[in-house]
Amino acid sequence: MNPISIFLADDDRDDREIFMDALSELPIETSVKQFENGVDLMAELYSGNPLPDTIFLDLRMPLMDGFECLSDIRNIPELSEIQIIIYSTSYNQNEVDQLKEGGANQYIKKPNSYNQLKTILYKSLRPFQNTSSRKNDALNFSVIV
Repeated sequence: MNPISIFLADDDRDDREIFMDALSELPIETSVKQFENGVDLMAELYSGNPLPDTIFLDLRMPLMDGFECLSDIRNIPELSEIQIIIYSTSYNQNEVDQLKEGGANQYIKKPNSYNQLKTILYKSLRPFQNTSSRKNDALNFSVIV
């Protein structure tokens, strides 16, 4: 089985490192590309390189934030099948509603505990373990806070 391809866009280096550490402890094979901002993420999506199965997208990033990235991704037919998981330190119900309407598949508030992060990542990525469903079955929108 091919590893689950993940793009992680987050400007906080510590958050990216913790994410990668937690991910490495899961019984799920993954391949991750990291981005510090939305501009670099979008450049990679437009590059012609293979697209990811899912994107973990921080909302508050310099140059181009998560809201703009989500909107751009959902407006490009070639990118519309990518599952987008918002991964943010904040939780605002109005923003969550806006993101759901904008096409996000899941909203995760960054947990305070490392073990919680591992559990959340496992639950979020488990549906992708079935290769045949990676591009065809959209995740039902869910919020994890």
